Amino acid sequence: MSKAQETFKSGGSYFLPLAIVGILFFVIGFGIGISGILIPFLQKAFALTTSQSYLVTAAIFSAFVIFGAPAGILVKKVGYKTTMLIAFFVMAFGMVLFVPSAHYQSFPFFLLALFIGGIGNTILQAAVNPYVTIIGPKESAAMRICLMGIMNKAAWWIGPLFLGIFLDINNAKLDDITFPFYLVAAILAGLGIFIYFAPLPEVKAEGEDEAEEKTLSPITGNKTGIMQFPHLLMGVLALFMYVGVETLPMASILDYVRSVYPDADLTGYSKFVPIGLMVGYLFGVFTIPKIISQTTALKSVTILGFVASLCLIFMPGKIGIYCLAVIGFANSLIWPSIWPLAIADLGKFTKTGASFLVMGIVGGGVIPFIFGILVDSFKGANTLVTTANFQSAYWIFIPCYLFILYFAVAGHKIRR
Repeated sequence: MSKAQETFKSGGSYFLPLAIVGILFFVIGFGIGISGILIPFLQKAFALTTSQSYLVTAAIFSAFVIFGAPAGILVKKVGYKTTMLIAFFVMAFGMVLFVPSAHYQSFPFFLLALFIGGIGNTILQAAVNPYVTIIGPKESAAMRICLMGIMNKAAWWIGPLFLGIFLDINNAKLDDITFPFYLVAAILAGLGIFIYFAPLPEVKAEGEDEAEEKTLSPITGNKTGIMQFPHLLMGVLALFMYVGVETLPMASILDYVRSVYPDADLTGYSKFVPIGLMVGYLFGVFTIPKIISQTTALKSVTILGFVASLCLIFMPGKIGIYCLAVIGFANSLIWPSIWPLAIADLGKFTKTGASFLVMGIVGGGVIPFIFGILVDSFKGANTLVTTANFQSAYWIFIPCYLFILYFAVAGHKIRR
């Protein structure tokens, strides 16, 4: 364990490293926020069906399942800091590819650019999430991730606003994409250089050193592989479900609002879900672990998300818009609570376990894509998608929240 980390573990200040990592979480959220406004934009530009438009999120998140394990290997080989640097340059390259995609007016090329950006996001997630989890006391890990979530979800809101300056959703022109994505690529490359010089100490989880593991991690002593940790594997599935139900409101709210208010200015509604998430993160910062534990928080917000989903399905469409914001609030504490519970007691397998959790992020592409298929199937031969079609497809929330609740109640306790 490094001297810097010993200071952190004993209650010393880790403000500067967290502030730097907070910038990284902002960049992650900015990329997801951009995808939210790209869905309706590309749908109009290429005359896509609803399910085809959700290939945008599928392209981004499929990178997580393909490159999750290699990202974990990269972290083990070069450390957290260098991995973060590499991630930014990969993401910058993905942004640059948007320009030829627009020039050739090729939707598959757009998907390739999104996929490469997703690779960079995968690498970054594999480094920053375990870093924040283990840099300080494990009892307050969820609180630290909540702080990072505030930065992340603020960018979800800012991303669509930024693109809205250059792109008109109602009058989609692919040529408008060139400047903003060159600008984003330059910012990402600049951040990569910044990370190279930033004072980020390398950290290790308890028991990650072989000698330390013998005294601190009796659970890992007889384990030979990551597949022997049931609580981690269930955590991966819970994270898969969670990222799906977190991404879906952000990815679908503009289309849903259009079905309720056909002539509405859609850009203003893009902030509803991120605001709900940020309010929830603030709640987590002030209550975890001082008032409620990470486990209690996970149980409570999962039940809230389940109830809000039922209201979204059964209540009038106008109310459903606000239900999506409540779902955003409920989702806020799920990610921060799953991470520390899932990687607990992994010892020397911590980095590998983190890469497995990152692979679970693919749920953010799979579940919205299934949702799009459901919407199209409920629409049938009709030209327009109705609010009722969306509400029927939102049933996909229900099994996801039920499994997350199982993980919160019992799944995370299964160590053998």
